[in-house]
Amino acid sequence: MDQQPAKLWTKNFILAIVVNLFISMVFYLLMTTMALYAVDRFQASDTAAGFASSAFVLGSVIARIFAGRLLDLVGRRKLILVTMAVFVVASLLYIPTGSLAGLLVLRIVHGMAFGAGTTAVAASAQTLIPHTRRGEGTGYFGLSTTLSTAVGPFVGVLLAGLGNYHAMFYFCAAASVAALLVALFLRVPELPAAKRPSRFRMTLSDIVETAALPISCVILLAGVAYSGILTFLTSYAETRGSAAAASVFFMVYAGAVLVSRLFAGRIQDRRGDNSVMYPTLISFVLGLLLLVPEPTVLTIVGSAIFSGIGFGTVLSGAQAIAVKESPSLRIGTATSTFFLMLDVGGGLGPIILGALIPVLDYPGMYLMLAVVMVLTTLLYFFAHGRHGGRAVHA
Repeated sequence: MDQQPAKLWTKNFILAIVVNLFISMVFYLLMTTMALYAVDRFQASDTAAGFASSAFVLGSVIARIFAGRLLDLVGRRKLILVTMAVFVVASLLYIPTGSLAGLLVLRIVHGMAFGAGTTAVAASAQTLIPHTRRGEGTGYFGLSTTLSTAVGPFVGVLLAGLGNYHAMFYFCAAASVAALLVALFLRVPELPAAKRPSRFRMTLSDIVETAALPISCVILLAGVAYSGILTFLTSYAETRGSAAAASVFFMVYAGAVLVSRLFAGRIQDRRGDNSVMYPTLISFVLGLLLLVPEPTVLTIVGSAIFSGIGFGTVLSGAQAIAVKESPSLRIGTATSTFFLMLDVGGGLGPIILGALIPVLDYPGMYLMLAVVMVLTTLLYFFAHGRHGGRAVHA
């Protein structure tokens, strides 16, 4: 008789998904509107407005360096509650902040709360997922982020378009309060007291989990490639007179991720990592190649589908691998390592690619990124695919 699969949909797993949904919604809402807000409120230059947006990512990267160690020291639930409280306060402080310098500081602090909070929530979710359903559970957990990529920017653009920034910040505060209230009911496994560090110290091993580093390097390069879409697709489409087509990309992308994650995680658990990672890496290559010709509704929708199936699934699949390859007592550091490398890729990508666009133009940039993803597929083979990729059995 077949053994019953381990239970995945527990109360605490669902609560972790909801917390992640609310804080991710705030992140994507503010990322899509902050540059415009900085210009409207403080008459910021293009460079300063861009930094007002990216300062959040800078804060997140800083926090992730320490987050893994903090998880072990103070505990997962306590770190979640503290960061959610900071999230509420930070969302309300946007309204009285009266200078660009103050806004930049607030963005960094807010980003630090996001980096530490999402690391704590993701690590907690991983402890709630049965090891035999790691890919499936990670995919479902990641759907909360996917949904927020559609809802957050939609609400942000709607309110910012009306010039109602106060309402936008109140919405962020309300979402943050909701995350905090849900987190109060969240219970997650903690490290045994005997395994917890007695004091805060930082060594390289406290920042980086070496077992998770190879697959995290894969996600770093994939993050660079996706940043080329996230940051420059709208500008590319506008220069070609197809701005309306670009507006549908992220809605279609979110839909493609939603559909693919309904079955990709189960395939990964039953047939092994390679059965999902290789097809989705190649799918992302195709998504980037579809942006090389002149953008039309057809090519952009096609790119959104292939990129959603590709990058959207690679993200959850690689995270499952990072956790699976790491010792159970190092889940927090492994999760921190994974997201740190993702943030580095997403943060450095726009800077590097922005410098290359005047030389390569947009089609050349997307062609180059497609080549980068082919090389990333090769990197995956050496990092994990050649010696990993087997299914996990109970």
